[in-house]
Amino acid sequence: MKATIKNFNNEAVGEIDLAEEVFGLPARTDLLARMVNWQLAKRRSGNHKTKGISDIQGTTKKPYRQKGTGRARQGSTRSPQFRGGATIFGPVVRSHEHDLTKKVRKLALKTALSTKLADGKLIVVDLATADSHKTKELAARFATLGLTSALIIDGSNLDENFARASRNIPLIDVLPEQGANVYDILRRDTLVLTRNAVEQLEARLK
Repeated sequence: MKATIKNFNNEAVGEIDLAEEVFGLPARTDLLARMVNWQLAKRRSGNHKTKGISDIQGTTKKPYRQKGTGRARQGSTRSPQFRGGATIFGPVVRSHEHDLTKKVRKLALKTALSTKLADGKLIVVDLATADSHKTKELAARFATLGLTSALIIDGSNLDENFARASRNIPLIDVLPEQGANVYDILRRDTLVLTRNAVEQLEARLK
């Protein structure tokens, strides 16, 4: 399938063939949801914890004798029924990661790319470079292309001026090709790929 290559002045500068097996897959929201959940689960620190009875400071002495007081028997003032006592079945420190096969992860990335193209939210540009690290100049170029919420993916090596200039622009992310992932693609409205990024993504995902 053909796609028009533009520059950041919104001028057509050529055409590129997009591989059907990478950019022409049907939409699979179930697959994208699984991949996003997998990514977000890996990010979780899992350091949530409540205190069990062994973590509560206090005496281990039995509060009063077992029988004869007319009250319910008690073994510890650190028990959960007392104020300041333990929490039963509370969260513990753990990892939230779960497995997802490489084939599924690869298919999910191709599906995300295909979805953006099908929705008309994929733009291919010739180069992602900037003459200066000034944010104002690059923001004006983005406005020309109509980019308000976008993920820009370049080749393996980012242009330093471009990366620095785009850093302060809200809702604009810049990633190298090896950092392309489903979550970042879906969280921005428009996906912008350079010619290099397209070639490297196709070589990686075919």
